[in-house]
Amino acid sequence: MNNRAVIPAALAFIAVFLAAINLRAGISSLAPVLGDALAAFGSGGSIAGVITAMPGLFFAVVGLVAVPVATRLGLSRTLLVGMVIALVGLAARPWVGAMWLFLVLTALIVAGIALANVLLPAWIKSHGGRHVVALMAVYSAILSLSGAIGPLSILLFTGPGAWRWALFLWAGFSAAQVAVWAVVAARAGFDFPSVSSPTPGAGTPAGLKSLWRSRTAVALMLFFGLQSMHAYVQMGWLPKILLDYGHPAETASVALALVGGINAVGGFAIPFVLDRLDRIYLLPLIFAAIMATGYLGIWFTDAAVPLLWAALLGIGGYCFPTAIALIPARTRAPLITARLSGFVQPYGYLIAAAGPFLVGVAYQITLDWSLILAALGASCLLMAAIGFFAARGGDIDDEIAVQV
Repeated sequence: MNNRAVIPAALAFIAVFLAAINLRAGISSLAPVLGDALAAFGSGGSIAGVITAMPGLFFAVVGLVAVPVATRLGLSRTLLVGMVIALVGLAARPWVGAMWLFLVLTALIVAGIALANVLLPAWIKSHGGRHVVALMAVYSAILSLSGAIGPLSILLFTGPGAWRWALFLWAGFSAAQVAVWAVVAARAGFDFPSVSSPTPGAGTPAGLKSLWRSRTAVALMLFFGLQSMHAYVQMGWLPKILLDYGHPAETASVALALVGGINAVGGFAIPFVLDRLDRIYLLPLIFAAIMATGYLGIWFTDAAVPLLWAALLGIGGYCFPTAIALIPARTRAPLITARLSGFVQPYGYLIAAAGPFLVGVAYQITLDWSLILAALGASCLLMAAIGFFAARGGDIDDEIAVQV
């Protein structure tokens, strides 16, 4: 790569902000209007299952091909391609008249978002310069905020076709993103990093082993997968848990929003904390313990003071920005950052996708949340141990370098 310094800082911050705000809202905005959309097409629960399964599946599958595509087009151009694909889906999806087209366009949206999901950390590492930590903070915080505000778009519209406008709203944000990233891609040119890219302290390894040979990379992938699993479980099942414990729907909604809001605060703060904290391996231990306390608090108190337990789950969710920030923190060369992101996120999302499904199966069998909450609390201990190892590991560049 030969154009690492061509992106001005102001443009980089605007570009990362717009990319991050589009990383979840286009998906999460569908949840509160899914029933209206299914009714409009005369579709049933099986289609709803397909739609809700798409994000985890596409994040995994498309994530695996993101880096290979970027090696041919460059990071910025591949990001732009993904954003254009998502824009087409967001702009057209609300207005189609057939469910199969609705499904195809939803798949385009998720696929386009999946490309940015994997490549944006590598882009920040490559173009961020001395602003890498601040850019990662913006990325993590706004990504969490994106998931929280997406469902709120339905509140802006009323009437029979409100669900269509609630979905179409995010096409405007996507269009702004495409416009800015077209400028970024034009300035950056081909910007996929090479092994020989001049990176301070990176050296020039003669070759690179598979990331499966790096204990730190594998630990980080497992940590990312487990924390994502908990995030999906909370998004999908926390309201149902609180409803079953006798709380009104309003309380359940506020609790879930509280989790998302606290996540956004942590997303901004954690990259700076990691940059200044010597013993960063303590963070996964602390956050996983707090998350476990949230689950066990719901169990032992029959969900009394639900907002307290939701707040603890939100703080425990700081495992997500910790995992994301560790991707550039545990690598030196932008090439390794790109490869690591393309390894950690796709395989991690495969782990994450299993969580809500298994919770649903367990609840269908037991019709009780006690054992499920206990299992979720226990899995936090596993997440703590793996996160401790991932955060304490060395530079992945060294672990996969072939010595000659």
